[in-house]
Amino acid sequence: MPSSAGEAPSPERLAADHGRALTRIAYRLTGNRADAEDLVQDTYVRALRALDNFTPGSVDAWLRRIATNLFLDGARRRARVRFDPLADDADERLPSEQAGPERSYEFAHLDRDVAAALAALAPDYRAAVVLCDLEGFSYEEVAQTLGLKLGTVRSRIHRGRTQLRQALAHRAPGRVGGAAVPSLQGR
Repeated sequence: MPSSAGEAPSPERLAADHGRALTRIAYRLTGNRADAEDLVQDTYVRALRALDNFTPGSVDAWLRRIATNLFLDGARRRARVRFDPLADDADERLPSEQAGPERSYEFAHLDRDVAAALAALAPDYRAAVVLCDLEGFSYEEVAQTLGLKLGTVRSRIHRGRTQLRQALAHRAPGRVGGAAVPSLQGR
């Protein structure tokens, strides 16, 4: 039985009761299975360490907040890491761009263009858009999860959606081969 909103969850019930939703959010934030699994594991470790300090409230919201904070912290750390350019023969040594088993979940649930456009968003925008548009949380719940003001959440969602719309403009109805098709309504 899931823990109620007011009591601290037992360590045994965290994964059983919240694993699917947490894994889905982590996958959509990170964009790949391996990073999602790491994020879920790190979330559980952080939650278990803080279990004694759990204050009554929604366990789902608590875990979402831990996961999104860990994701955003990791994204900020990666942004500071310097990458050297690839060697000239890197294309021969890099794995194929063909979809492998690790991508099957992504392709079954998100279109490639949508997944690529989502991955191109800044982590702050991606977290807000994923929680609101893909997970269906209200602006207030997203604000609570991310620890932000409601206006900031609205702004991030709006900007993220705008960037997604631009990135996916080639798929807009009424477009053929990248060019707009003239409308017949005015005739």
